[in-house]
Amino acid sequence: MARTALVVGASGIGGNYTARALLAEGWTVHGLARRPGNDIPGMLPVAADLLDEAGLAAALADVSPTHVFITTWMRQATEAENIRVNAAMVRNLLSALSGKQSVRHVALVTGLKHYLGPFEAYAASGTLPDTPLRESQPRLPVENFYYAQEDEVYAAAERDRFTWTIHRPHSIIGMAVGNAMNLGTTLAVYATICKETGRPFQFPGSEAQWKGLSDVTDARMLARQLAWAADTDAARNEAFNIVNGDLFRWSWLWGRIADWFGVKAAGFNGTVQPLEVTMSGNQGLWAQIAARHDLAEPDLDRLASPWHTDLDLGRPIEVMTDMARSRKLGFTAYQATDESFFDLFGQLRAARLIP
Repeated sequence: MARTALVVGASGIGGNYTARALLAEGWTVHGLARRPGNDIPGMLPVAADLLDEAGLAAALADVSPTHVFITTWMRQATEAENIRVNAAMVRNLLSALSGKQSVRHVALVTGLKHYLGPFEAYAASGTLPDTPLRESQPRLPVENFYYAQEDEVYAAAERDRFTWTIHRPHSIIGMAVGNAMNLGTTLAVYATICKETGRPFQFPGSEAQWKGLSDVTDARMLARQLAWAADTDAARNEAFNIVNGDLFRWSWLWGRIADWFGVKAAGFNGTVQPLEVTMSGNQGLWAQIAARHDLAEPDLDRLASPWHTDLDLGRPIEVMTDMARSRKLGFTAYQATDESFFDLFGQLRAARLIP
């Protein structure tokens, strides 16, 4: 059967890699974003705002996907606003496609805040979750925009009779400019600034994160699981964690990242030292670095997301993820985490995003 994908959020980390993976497998791929780029050969761009119902319907008038991959969200000031806006985005999208009756499957990408709690209410339930995090763990008794997004998918699936999967990555490591959750590029920019200024490459997070076990999600792994689930009948109507498949400690990885950039590593020194504070006021410095090295992006705020990296590295518990559910169904892909970071740094340098 012919397969036509609509990748929503094609300009972001997850969407970009998903579009590339599906194109490599012979899919027809439409990539939706407010400002879709032309950097993915073969992708058919769709420019649309998910909050503009009329504009969205017009943009999708000639698009009849069999599979929809939702990889986008919009950060708001409060969780109540996150719920209102991000639920509306999913609802508007699936409503715009409803009359076509072409959609057979919808995949929604959320994340580990499903288990850990939202930005403003981390551990608000009063207890920290058991780790490794498992898909069978119940929802937390707090408001969470991931739950609202899921509920919109479930309601539309009941209405339009399509199947669904939910995919929950940890921190996604991959290349995208202007992404709100970009740990790998943020660390690359921070290391570059440390090298420029002679500062030590100071670990900014908590003792629990420095010493504890962790994992991350290579964007290529996320794309592989999304493609696998789209073609696997047994995966229908299930939620899946998705990480690289290995475990590491930041106390091991931090020095390796420092060595890649040629800077001096400094580990946890007894207090959390947020990057949002450390990197504040560095916009002018980054513009100077960009000018001197002829970099493609002089705007520090479009490359780095220190606020989100602080959330990841400042957690009071170690966080690792169980993937038994998809492993049992045959998804056996694996990615070494240190190579995820080194591959990304090489891509950033080749794209002239870091010197």
